[in-house]
Amino acid sequence: MTDSLSDFDGLLNWPSLQDWVATQSLPGTGPITAVNKLSGGSQNNIFLLSRKDASFVLRRPPKHLRPNSNETMLREARVLAALKGSAVPHPEFHAACADESVIGSAFYVMAALDGFMPIGALPGNYATDPQWRRAMGPEMVKAAAALAAVDYQAVGLSDFGKPDNWLERQVSRWRTQLDGYREMPNYPGSSLPYIDEVGDWLERNRPEKAHIGIIHGDLQFANVMFRKDEPRMAGLIDWELSTLGDPLLDLGWILTSWTEPGDPDMGRKPAVEPWDGFVSRADLIKQYGEISGRDMSDMPWFFVLACFKLTCLLEGTYARACAGKASMEMGNFLHNYALWLMAKARQLIA
Repeated sequence: MTDSLSDFDGLLNWPSLQDWVATQSLPGTGPITAVNKLSGGSQNNIFLLSRKDASFVLRRPPKHLRPNSNETMLREARVLAALKGSAVPHPEFHAACADESVIGSAFYVMAALDGFMPIGALPGNYATDPQWRRAMGPEMVKAAAALAAVDYQAVGLSDFGKPDNWLERQVSRWRTQLDGYREMPNYPGSSLPYIDEVGDWLERNRPEKAHIGIIHGDLQFANVMFRKDEPRMAGLIDWELSTLGDPLLDLGWILTSWTEPGDPDMGRKPAVEPWDGFVSRADLIKQYGEISGRDMSDMPWFFVLACFKLTCLLEGTYARACAGKASMEMGNFLHNYALWLMAKARQLIA
């Protein structure tokens, strides 16, 4: 059966992968008989593998590995394994492989989620029923609060990040990353407005104390899946930016993906459509506080930090596009999104 399976231009090495599957305690029996490449994940590759009685998902880095690609894969696997039995909606972890000789990189296997990624036009009842759309924001907040409630030390993730001086390190950490893009060929340098103003505000208004926990790191519509049969989340996906930090940053990240009257008018469209029916940002903040028991008075700071950090990350794709290492269409799109984020941050601090 291996002969009929595509290797997707060298991303999967079937003889050695079949041998590895045979040694693991994975759902189903026998060799892999079918494979489909799934959409989603701009950097990494996701495949649905099927064998007798079962199917599961394999996730691996791109063919041309970055210096930290394998480490990132194994970090993702580690956090998913640590979440077993928690209230966090996530794909069940099955197994990981650090041996690059199997398919050319580290990879891991997890359960397939039954659902869809909400980007652009919503499907089914989400498109026609405002009450289904109204449930989406609270579902994302419940997932963020559930992740924040996990005791990272109890699940073996004490060394998963750098909690010491977390608040104090944020602005310099991401500003250094932004400045580093100057080394990219043909990158004109950051033309982002308000970076210094917003960074200075963040430094001057830093909260007194961080509450350290596991953060997803990129909690937005592109990294969640919702069920098709009811307005509930199927799971959080794409854990490559997960680390230790203050979980209010995850809520700030959700708020950056929201659309409300009064936001900067810069041609930005809602992440999903139709948008009517979605609850307000204030409702999301209130709900998170009620679930978590946290004082939410510092939430404006974390919203601004989310805008600042995401801007610094998105500009990296624009810099790579200028250097010919990414799509210029995508680079321009993300650069324009970064401009909107900085306008929103300045609006918040005004």
